[in-house]
Amino acid sequence: MFTKKILKENTKYNPLEFEEKIYQYWEPYFKAKNIKDKKNFIILIAPPNITGSLHMGHSLENTILDTLARYQKMKGFNVIWLPGIDHAGIATQNVVEKELKKEGLTRFDLGREKFLKRVWQWKERYGNTILEQFKKLGLSLDWSRIRFTLDKKYVAWVEKAFLEYYKKGLVYRSLRPVNFCPRCQTSLSDLEIEYREREGFLYYLKYPLKNESNYVVVATTRPETMLGDTALAVNPKDEQNFELVGKIAILPFLQRELPVILDQRVDPKFGTGILKVTPAHSLVDYEIALRHGLPMISVIDENAKMNQNAGEFQGLDYLTARQKIVERLRELNLIEKIEKIQHNLPTCERCGTEIQVIPSKEWFLKMKDLAKLAYVAVKRNEVEIYPVKFKKPYFEWLKNIYDWCLSRKIWWGQVMPVWYCRNCGDDEYQVSINKPKTKCKQCKKSKWIRTEEVFDTWFSSALWPFAILYTSQEKKWYPADIVASAREILHLWITRMIFSGKFFMKKEPFKTVFIHPTVLTKEGKRMSKSLGTGIDPLELIGKYGTDALRFGLLWQMSAHQDLRFDERPIEQGKKFLNKIWNAYRFYSIIRDSRSKIQDSRDKKLSSYDKKILNSLKNTKKFVDKKIQVYEFGLALKRIYKFFWHELCDDYLETWKGKSKNSIQVFDYVMLESLKLLHPFVPHLTQLIYLILYKQKPLFAEKFD
Repeated sequence: MFTKKILKENTKYNPLEFEEKIYQYWEPYFKAKNIKDKKNFIILIAPPNITGSLHMGHSLENTILDTLARYQKMKGFNVIWLPGIDHAGIATQNVVEKELKKEGLTRFDLGREKFLKRVWQWKERYGNTILEQFKKLGLSLDWSRIRFTLDKKYVAWVEKAFLEYYKKGLVYRSLRPVNFCPRCQTSLSDLEIEYREREGFLYYLKYPLKNESNYVVVATTRPETMLGDTALAVNPKDEQNFELVGKIAILPFLQRELPVILDQRVDPKFGTGILKVTPAHSLVDYEIALRHGLPMISVIDENAKMNQNAGEFQGLDYLTARQKIVERLRELNLIEKIEKIQHNLPTCERCGTEIQVIPSKEWFLKMKDLAKLAYVAVKRNEVEIYPVKFKKPYFEWLKNIYDWCLSRKIWWGQVMPVWYCRNCGDDEYQVSINKPKTKCKQCKKSKWIRTEEVFDTWFSSALWPFAILYTSQEKKWYPADIVASAREILHLWITRMIFSGKFFMKKEPFKTVFIHPTVLTKEGKRMSKSLGTGIDPLELIGKYGTDALRFGLLWQMSAHQDLRFDERPIEQGKKFLNKIWNAYRFYSIIRDSRSKIQDSRDKKLSSYDKKILNSLKNTKKFVDKKIQVYEFGLALKRIYKFFWHELCDDYLETWKGKSKNSIQVFDYVMLESLKLLHPFVPHLTQLIYLILYKQKPLFAEKFD
């Protein structure tokens, strides 16, 4: 298939001619299995969404892991790396709803059953697209073991986990404020919220004091929520406003009495330093309300309209209500001033609708004890986070963690094992995987119907390290050695996997977390397809080839700072590939001319031989050291320096007219150099190996 003729006839290496063929050659060898007398090295992939397409973040993260996988194989480890995809509840539902919209339909027109059938059809057609794109990166994953978070065995683990939490008293149902998307009609996780900078206003509102002619001034960006105020609060260290504590303010329009209280969560630097406490429409305010026993009064409903508690403003959408309230306050001389500001508006990442914090009956997971498990695991170095600078935000998030809202009111996802009474409604429920046989305590009937609520996608993702292990053989592949992640999902995925592993498996899910750099534009901005700042890695592969892209990404990588993407290192990578190609073309000629070369194995090594052997040895040590601390950029730069300058520019020149050097040294250096290069530029090195050496994967070779 790959003969010396290819090497002889092609003066330039053409990656597009060979890379796909090389990958097809590899695939049978990627299968994971337990190998006796071989130590495992287990890698955990971050499963991409089925709606996703390959972006630069995916490319960097998985190039890092594949480089590590191939390197560890060549160090003698049995590498286990399983692929998978996430069902991505809200994202996938929105994609299909957009398709329906083109047909003039909504999911409600189809009904739940037909809509889910439509989503499954979409998944079968497009769901594996990103995994096929992953292959373009040369990833050495076991494709015979693709995992999907809606596999029956995976869903069984999710249900089991929820039930176990419930039995231990960690799961509860409550009416509490949550982030809610009026368009998607569901609560959202933090990651599903996108903060968009917008021009807005800061309104300084006057609240009259009871039995006084004076008033207090409160600053807010959302005057419509004032109708749900149940207190005012100041920070205990705020000397300027401390004298207000204990007084009573009167809420305009509704004449509700609002006590002025002390709470440390108040930011004394915002506005006037006085916080209007609206427990139903602010997560921070709800926390304050719990400490002080304040009531929660909702004034905005799930459609972002003012409800029955909003008095004369009932029925108005929140923006119209804001306008009307400001007009009425002006009439009453209860506005001190209005300032124009730039602020971050929370919006639904999927549809762009402004998020409303509203009370909703949801399922929650108590986080206090689980947070301790995650905290201790890193504190005791059971799990190492690298770079270490990410330990601080990890610990801080765990110290200030909220209970986790697990439920979502959408149709696509893992349905919760919860049953409500058909007669009594959702106030009477049972938590069970199978339909309960017991009777409802209230109506004494057994008319249970399963909820349509589904789990937050991150709840199932938190179980990924062990939920993907379907067989008794695979169960031995826990815990993993490493997981790589972008910093934005450190809390939402990494932290949750850690406490889930400790809780269910009694052991940490992985030994190392590597938070890789974020790929930014050359100007330092986040890449975004919608903003036109994204770069398609597939286009770069089509232009330069996979190995050149891998080279360019790793070349620019530093473990300690973000990567400002520049295409020039990819061009440099392509030139380097040609250098490698021609170096082995030259070596091939030397190998074919062995009989004409004086064999000097019985003589002392020349100074050239000693120098290159010493350089190779030092390069190996340096590369090994840098890979151990995930500094792939420095490792690659050292290999580049060794191969281009020390091997090609210096050592290979000694073969032009000088044949007294040891052919054995030459053979050794060229093979070891090829092995050293392989994890970084695998396709080209594999092609050369098949042509000049053996018909087997190069990653099956061991470093000397």
